[in-house]
Amino acid sequence: MLSNMATSLLKHKRITTTLAKAKALRTYVEPLITKSKTDSTHSRRTVFSYLKDKDAITILFREISEKVANRPGGYTRIIKLANRLGDNSEMAIIELVDYNEVYNKGEVKAEKKTTRRRAGSKKKAEVADSEEVKAEASTMVSEKEETSEKVDETETKAESTEDKQED
Repeated sequence: MLSNMATSLLKHKRITTTLAKAKALRTYVEPLITKSKTDSTHSRRTVFSYLKDKDAITILFREISEKVANRPGGYTRIIKLANRLGDNSEMAIIELVDYNEVYNKGEVKAEKKTTRRRAGSKKKAEVADSEEVKAEASTMVSEKEETSEKVDETETKAESTEDKQED
């Protein structure tokens, strides 16, 4: 049942189902979308073992993986609806986050992928800070050289005018 629902979600980008099934489908389909970020034979075969539908896999690896390339997770959204009339069960819409025009409003930003680990960010920040300091120092040195050259030029001009006045 979950593979059929995942196939429908990937093909139609949004499906309506019960809340319990939507929550179960989220845990089923999000790892598959994460696998689709690396387009290799192994990842395609792994995803095919779960879905067993070639059309859904081509959509997943071509369209969806390009849209979610910069997103670190949270590819689906569950929106609760009113209870179903027949048996009063909780209904919900599960959809792919990047395909909803109401929430996105055409804003697709390709952000730089950042790491989520603390230890690596300190090292990178220190390296970036040291590079900035080096860049600032080099610009300050070049500015000092330029000003010293200008001062030298004005001193030589002043000396040449003094020599001319003495003559």
